[in-house]
Amino acid sequence: MTARSAAAAAAATAAAIAGAWALRRQRSAGRGIRIVDPEDATVLDARGAVRSVQAAEATMPAADLDALWTPMHLERLARTYWRFLSRCTLGLIRVVYTPTERMVVLLAAPLVLLRFQPPEYEMDEEFGLVRWRIESGVLVARRGRGGDGWLALSVRRQPGGAPGQAVVHVEVEVANFYPSIASGLSTWLYRETQSRIHVIVTHGFLRSLARMDLAESRVGRFADAEAAVALGLPPEAGDRPREGAGRVASG
Repeated sequence: MTARSAAAAAAATAAAIAGAWALRRQRSAGRGIRIVDPEDATVLDARGAVRSVQAAEATMPAADLDALWTPMHLERLARTYWRFLSRCTLGLIRVVYTPTERMVVLLAAPLVLLRFQPPEYEMDEEFGLVRWRIESGVLVARRGRGGDGWLALSVRRQPGGAPGQAVVHVEVEVANFYPSIASGLSTWLYRETQSRIHVIVTHGFLRSLARMDLAESRVGRFADAEAAVALGLPPEAGDRPREGAGRVASG
């Protein structure tokens, strides 16, 4: 076993321990959240590339969703994902920010599990997305480096809902990801450790959104109307009242 494979296996084991904690914590959470994963939610193709999608539908007052439908709140949702990852792994895994990348580290650098390029944002009146392209990391096989794979978090307004209520579809997608555990050790080990724990932790994150506790971000990219215009949104999208908004930063 190479040092890289050993580190990847150690990271998966640490995530497994903390992921079990996350599962117990989230079983009783998630009122108003319904998990709606697609069929074949996780697929490992013949090339060794993984696509994994976890999704949920949330029902809330329509006025609340309107107030949250801003670039700033999309940015905060992105940060909430990273905060949940750190919390549910008991701080074993955390996110390090630099001007040019995001690094998911085990305890501290230089053990970088995943290195991402800066986030890309898309948003209109019905759909919002944050995408982090995968650059490198211990958990990434050589052929999967350079930004061709990605992690994405998206929200989409859904039709339906009772009068005065709104439904939003929230999705977490990993695509074109080449796991080093699968290529360096075995696909069975990947499925039974890293893949399984990713699903558990992501479901925990989706259920945790029922609390509507969006984290403050770390960069502050979309704090005003000009940033909304840059995304093609009406200027007022960046100026809607933001209850409880404090220091704003980006995922």
